[in-house]
Amino acid sequence: MTDLTFYTAPMSRGRIVRWMLEELAIPYDTVLVDLRVPADVAKVQAVNAMAKVPTIVHKGRTVSETAAILTYLAETFPAAELGPTADERADYYRWMFFAAGPVEQAMVNQALGAQPPAERQVMVGYGTHERLVEALEQAIAARPYLTGDRFTAADLYMASQVGWGMQFGMLPKRDAFAAYLGRTYERPAAVRARAIDDALIAKAAAD
Repeated sequence: MTDLTFYTAPMSRGRIVRWMLEELAIPYDTVLVDLRVPADVAKVQAVNAMAKVPTIVHKGRTVSETAAILTYLAETFPAAELGPTADERADYYRWMFFAAGPVEQAMVNQALGAQPPAERQVMVGYGTHERLVEALEQAIAARPYLTGDRFTAADLYMASQVGWGMQFGMLPKRDAFAAYLGRTYERPAAVRARAIDDALIAKAAAD
């Protein structure tokens, strides 16, 4: 047993946290959760009342919500240098929580076909899907990474969102997005994390 337990499902946002854990190269225990199975739901609900994955428990403390988990892990394991320097902090937090808020909300609404009418655009955090896409492209195209020339946990989260959005048609296929994924998705930890979760998906399908 390690002092970090990771509750996840291989076809969930847990893939993002898996990538982060592989980047950190730290030992961790995995609890696989099938949210269709009441006993599995009970396992994660014991540590997170929302019964959501991903959730981590580190030294007896629960952290949930993907952006919070990434931020916590980057700060708790600074040797991996995935958190911001003092000069990077503003951009890091800006884009980490842009990915967690406007980007995710806009893509989920796009998937659901739930776009706000013009008179209610001010009520949502991203205004319009088109405005969100333009802002996202500007952020990604401006520099190699969101805070400059160095990959951080903010890039890990943003790349995960962009990859998910492009895969399922919630974001357009733009050259800037594809180039950004090329810089991030081919990192050894990213490749390793995908292999772990893809193998779990294949195993579940075969059982």
